[in-house]
Amino acid sequence: MFTRRRFAGTFAASVLTTGMLARKAFAQAPSSQAWPNRHVRLIVPFVPGGATDVIARMIGNRLSEVWGQQVVVENRSGAGANIGAQAVAQSDPDGYTLFITSVPHATNQFLYPSLNYDPIADFAPVTLICMQPNVMVVPNSSPAKSVMEFVAYAKANPGKISFGSGGVGTSVHLSGELFKRMTGIEMTHIPYRGAAPALQDVIAGRLDLIFDNVTSAAPQVKGGRARGLAVTTAQRVPAVPELPTIAEAGVLGFDVSSWFGFFVPGKTPPAIIKKMNEDTVAALAHPPVKERLEQLGAAIVGSTPGELAGFLKSEMDKWGPVIREAKIKIDE
Repeated sequence: MFTRRRFAGTFAASVLTTGMLARKAFAQAPSSQAWPNRHVRLIVPFVPGGATDVIARMIGNRLSEVWGQQVVVENRSGAGANIGAQAVAQSDPDGYTLFITSVPHATNQFLYPSLNYDPIADFAPVTLICMQPNVMVVPNSSPAKSVMEFVAYAKANPGKISFGSGGVGTSVHLSGELFKRMTGIEMTHIPYRGAAPALQDVIAGRLDLIFDNVTSAAPQVKGGRARGLAVTTAQRVPAVPELPTIAEAGVLGFDVSSWFGFFVPGKTPPAIIKKMNEDTVAALAHPPVKERLEQLGAAIVGSTPGELAGFLKSEMDKWGPVIREAKIKIDE
């Protein structure tokens, strides 16, 4: 018989068990207060030495200090940033995987017949870090000392001019494609597994041109190891104030920027994303970080997650038609 005394005992046991389970679940649930209690992976989808890698390590070092846990950079290069992106998409959404990416996150869906991840659904935005121009760089041995001299040189040597990039669909590549279309010249695109080795081949004279990010290009230009002709943005930049814009050098309307943003796997707890955002924005305002980024030509942003989501959509809307019109495709 189910007596009142038995009911009271059963109810008490049920309350005790439920409370224990609730406390256990609460203890296991990630929270911004308990996070992070171990190292955080920061996945870079390009080789070491490029602009994305430089920015990742700079901010990662500061976040390591703030969080009291090491931010470990992992370079997962290849397939135009898809290898790194897929690794992040398949990671646990526990706050211990952070992803820095750029233009390919907006363009790869238009370049590849299929992706093993959804660039929107499988990722949660954290913050738009900064915007940067690319620099039009040629070897010191190049006969071109200005943008229009390069155009004349390319027209006099059809089919013989090559330009490099860190992969199909990167801003480095798309800058070259847009330059081809707006000047009517022929150039062969040579994709690398990162912009850093492509830049080295320009310096060595094995490539005729690269539109490399100012973070990587400016030190080489200022050090006299390569010749900068112009920047890709509509305005000149403090990092290389002596260089004109491509538009003012004669290609009217030319305007391309690189950008860099933090994302995490989709379904990462909102409280952790909020803390990541706040700490990253604070890191960008930290004087040594801010000064270094500005020296490298970066326009610091530090957006909200929602603003990065809107920006990503605008980039997809911008580059999708360009890629389709140019019939740029990557066969897997």
